[in-house]
Amino acid sequence: MATWQCVKQCGACCHLDPTDRPELEEYLSPEELELYLSMVGEGGWCINYDRELRECKIYQNRPRFCRVEAEVFVDMYGIEAQDLNDFAIECCNQQIEGVYGLRSLEMIRFNQAIFEEDGQVRIPHEK
Repeated sequence: MATWQCVKQCGACCHLDPTDRPELEEYLSPEELELYLSMVGEGGWCINYDRELRECKIYQNRPRFCRVEAEVFVDMYGIEAQDLNDFAIECCNQQIEGVYGLRSLEMIRFNQAIFEEDGQVRIPHEK
């Protein structure tokens, strides 16, 4: 069974290009939408993402919409806590594929991380 986790030095979720996310107004409050749009920098990347180090410069104080937490996903997307794991995995798969590609190192690392069980890596078969 896959268990979601954030993979360090990925940053796919830090690619905030609003043209890739036309439904932003459906799940962000007006204040959050304003903050989100103010965070979009060059090439659609978050201004708080250090592309050289590949990490968030404000991780401990990142906005609510940047957090993968049950209460956030219930409120923003209507995803119940028991469904968070599968939903987060699907979101990451889509975002990583869109930003880096299906066969990217980031996708490989993500799949290795979420399918690791008892010290053994299980990679899902391609569709």
